[in-house]
Amino acid sequence: MFGRKKDEPQPPPEQPSEASASPDGRKTGPTPKRSEQQARLQRPLVPSDRKQAKEMERKRRIEAQERLRIANETGDERYLMPRDKGPQRRFARDFVDSRWMFGEFMMFIILAFLIASLGFSQNINVQVYVQFGLWIVLAVVLIEAFLTGWLLKRELVKRFGTLERGVRLYAAMRGMQFRKLRLPKPQVKRGTKLD
Repeated sequence: MFGRKKDEPQPPPEQPSEASASPDGRKTGPTPKRSEQQARLQRPLVPSDRKQAKEMERKRRIEAQERLRIANETGDERYLMPRDKGPQRRFARDFVDSRWMFGEFMMFIILAFLIASLGFSQNINVQVYVQFGLWIVLAVVLIEAFLTGWLLKRELVKRFGTLERGVRLYAAMRGMQFRKLRLPKPQVKRGTKLD
């Protein structure tokens, strides 16, 4: 199609040479010619061996998942999900992880209120106190999220000059997650002074 004969043999896809780039992305050799790069990237639309193509796709998917898992543990920006990338989001994660947050224990407190309301379902006085306590907990969590967003905005504007859209909500949602379940994993200890 468009100047190519059907029975013309396709060059096999080549693997990038190790001389052109090291594993950490630095250049170690000459830049390949455009024709070499195009030949390397040229693939048939439908693979001739579907079983092998499916196996290769599965391996690529497993490698990508492994890179994401390692990035979530180490905080490596290159392989993080797009919602977690950027210097402001990194600072927001560190800002939240360096403090004690009441919101991270909210699920445990709600679970305790649920058990109490089921245990004392016959006693209406206890039910009223449980509901009142639940509303107080929710109000405290919302006030804490608002204050955290306000303090974070002040720090981000001071450090970066501007505020990215959605960073305060990102920090508030992270503050409501239990510390051990946060992804990417916390990279700073509680009480750490951020530079």
